[in-house]
Amino acid sequence: MELTDFLRIIHPSVAVTVVFPILGMVLNMAWQTRQRRLKSQDGSKSKIPPSVGMEHVKLGKVLSGAVVGISLLGMTHPTVKYILKNDLVTKDFTQVLILALLFVATIASLVFLYIARERLWLGIFATLTGLGVVLIGFQDNIFKREGFGAIFRRDNEWMVSHFYYGISVTMLMIFSLAIIQDIYQDRQNRWRTLHIVLNSIAVLFFIAQGFSGARDLLEIPLSWQEPFIYSCDFDKKVCKASLDSPYLVGNQIGQSPNKINKI
Repeated sequence: MELTDFLRIIHPSVAVTVVFPILGMVLNMAWQTRQRRLKSQDGSKSKIPPSVGMEHVKLGKVLSGAVVGISLLGMTHPTVKYILKNDLVTKDFTQVLILALLFVATIASLVFLYIARERLWLGIFATLTGLGVVLIGFQDNIFKREGFGAIFRRDNEWMVSHFYYGISVTMLMIFSLAIIQDIYQDRQNRWRTLHIVLNSIAVLFFIAQGFSGARDLLEIPLSWQEPFIYSCDFDKKVCKASLDSPYLVGNQIGQSPNKINKI
């Protein structure tokens, strides 16, 4: 693996080692909080400590920030790679500057979302954070790029796209951050019910992220393999042997190099 290949797997590595463990803890605390509340409504005493609710909120905030952060991290590598590959620093510095400002503005909006207390400002910073994530993800449409842009989205297969699952769960996490105060101030529990429903959907998106992320890792070639792999016909699932390659590939895959027939 070269450096660019190592940088590419930082995103899934952080997801596996940081985000998903936090998700497991948040779900466990959410279940305990729910069980304690049901016990209290019945008038019976629960063995679950009262602090579990506050711990759930604190860790939920960490999870939301981690999801937004890892989304930005996942889009940073292909964006930087695209900029360097196409030499946009010298050819179109304005585009690079706009992208850099988008990343900075999105991170700043997320920080202010954590700080804000009034409903108006919570809505503003939540909107700005979500808008920043979406604009970065669809940057090729913004700059009218022809052909393959920086972010791989599977637009023709959006229903099984790792990108669209990620954007969806990111939006749900941002929304969860924005309504925390409403949940505790609403005595009719309408916001709490909405929170439970939306985050149950978010769990499904997290599971889908695990499957689609593993699939994409299998499909993404190493940097030195890209010229050959991306010259293949993905619709017909056929690859032409490179004229520069001394080896044929296909039914010989899996054999040692000295056993592969030379052209």
